[in-house]
Amino acid sequence: MLNYVIINIGDNMDIKNRIKELTDIINKASMEYYVNDNPSITDQEYDDYYRELLNLEEKYPEYKLKDSPTNKVGGMVVDRFEKVTHKTPMLSFDDIFNEDEIRAFDERIRKTCPNATYTLEPKMDGLSGSLIYEKGVLIRAATRGDGIVGEDITHNVKTIKSVPLKLNKEIDIEVRGEIYMSKKSFEKCNEERKRNNEPLFANPRNAAAGSVRQLDSKIAAKRGLDYMAYFIPNPGEYGIKTQDESIKFLKELGFLTNHKLNGLAKNVDEIISYVASLSEKRKSLPYEIDGVVLKVNSLEDEEKLGFTQRVPRWGIAYKFPAEEVLTKLKEIKFTVGRTGKITPNAIFDPVHVAGSVVSKATLHNEDYCIDKDIRVGDIISIRKAGDVIPEVVEVKKERRTGNEKPFKMIDTCPMCGSVLVKEDANYFCKNPHCPARKIEALIHFASRDTMNIEGLGERIIEDFYNMKFIKDIADIYRLDNHKEDLMELEGFGQKSINNLLASIENSKSNSLEKVLFALGIRHVGKKTAKILAKRYKTIDNLIKASEKELTNINDIGEIIAKSIKEYFSSEDNIKLINELKVLGLNFNYESTSVNDSLDGMTFVLTGTLQKYKREELTKILEDKGAKVTSSVTKKTTAVIAGDKPGSKLEKAHKLGIMVYNEDDIDRIIK
Repeated sequence: MLNYVIINIGDNMDIKNRIKELTDIINKASMEYYVNDNPSITDQEYDDYYRELLNLEEKYPEYKLKDSPTNKVGGMVVDRFEKVTHKTPMLSFDDIFNEDEIRAFDERIRKTCPNATYTLEPKMDGLSGSLIYEKGVLIRAATRGDGIVGEDITHNVKTIKSVPLKLNKEIDIEVRGEIYMSKKSFEKCNEERKRNNEPLFANPRNAAAGSVRQLDSKIAAKRGLDYMAYFIPNPGEYGIKTQDESIKFLKELGFLTNHKLNGLAKNVDEIISYVASLSEKRKSLPYEIDGVVLKVNSLEDEEKLGFTQRVPRWGIAYKFPAEEVLTKLKEIKFTVGRTGKITPNAIFDPVHVAGSVVSKATLHNEDYCIDKDIRVGDIISIRKAGDVIPEVVEVKKERRTGNEKPFKMIDTCPMCGSVLVKEDANYFCKNPHCPARKIEALIHFASRDTMNIEGLGERIIEDFYNMKFIKDIADIYRLDNHKEDLMELEGFGQKSINNLLASIENSKSNSLEKVLFALGIRHVGKKTAKILAKRYKTIDNLIKASEKELTNINDIGEIIAKSIKEYFSSEDNIKLINELKVLGLNFNYESTSVNDSLDGMTFVLTGTLQKYKREELTKILEDKGAKVTSSVTKKTTAVIAGDKPGSKLEKAHKLGIMVYNEDDIDRIIK
């Protein structure tokens, strides 16, 4: 405990000295509490000193110091925000979003600085602020603005308790950092706004930005803002040679820094490892972060790399995959599936979400659009369901302008013009000759989960259909008749054609379940196809099965049974099957498993596996009767985790689900 001598206040010099002493005591205690997290006096002592200082300043305002802690309660009101020109431009970094871009950044750096190392810092989700000190005393604070000109927010920044009004050294310096609101302060702020029937802040970043732009500093003072220092524009003037040394120097001056979370990396693998580690800690942090800032550590290397006209070359900002982002709905486009189902799709301005750029998402059906009241022109939020499929979460109705166009379901097929038929919640084109239905059926037949014909992707199938090389499924196995025609097409050489024809030939030997799934029987997915193939062994046995018999099989209900019988009742479908038999396709179940030891179990694979490819391990598990899914639920039997597993592992722990590593895989299989 610190012992301070309280002097008797007599003449003006004693009063002036006492005010200075109290100011120093309280500022030191504030730094210990808010910056170092190591208080040396009790709250009661702090309050006593603070009240004494406040009383003295009220009686003798002429002795109040610029760095007085009483400034932090606010009280200053400005008419407007004055413009401030930054002595050194406050440039922002370019953003990157995935591992490949991290590697590309490292390659660019090493062309100029082959021995470069990096500092790695959490990217705070707030707003940049510049602080100017003269002889160690804060004289001005400004927003980043456009990087050249910002706004003077000194009256509000002085209220932030983690901003030192006086530094531990009497130096002239500019310090840059992030003004942010902690999760705790954000919740407290919104609770108060809710009690006052005020609109709630959407997130801590918006709350922080709104708070520092208050004309009345008392409002900012109540919001519980913080400041994290991370940069000195002219470090060389203080004998600093690395970014890492800059952070240590900022801490010595009395600033709150992220030194405990910051990292150093010698190579790109260490960068990627740090990113994965910080991503796991992200939710447990007391404040929001949205990525990692990578900077070349050596200031000498930094100088060599320099700047473009827009951004520094020596640093970059990796953004964590967004869980949910906002964008504008530009159009609703209707597509036709292989079964004739009509699906409305949202077409929107491209956005980064969960590590990739997306510009469209399914809207499922008419009911979905009406329930959410989706309109063209709306601002919508997008996320990836199960980290894979983009979906529209909600419409931001409060941001409507009145120019949005309400959803209207179409009544004719957008491809062939046939009148649509509604079945349950969905509309269908019933025209069997609809070009869109045929193309989608061909794409499905050749896809990886069905016949797995490499080289026959969506674009190629569309081209071959329009060129009349492939008009139906059977034509895929006659494509060798067009070998000479293919040679004349751009992008098709002898090798690529031979590879494509070989893949088509290899697909003929696929087991029955692959063909059943590929045929596109309505309601028969991958799992159902496997159940049917294992039960009936040949397609002829399945064709003979009655609807009642099918209904008695586990996981085969009345709807699926009826759909199967309808498919095999069609003369055209039986004709196609016979045609495919003549062309050499296998219609027998070729079991590769010794037993069904994993029957009824559900596994989720996450992270990078070293011993197996994901597709390979998935097939092994499914051959033994297991189901492999993409998301962790209460029904998951176990999660198999490789390197850098991410959120799925975290969810497994929360739900108490068994987790296996790669060393356990052989034991599971056996």
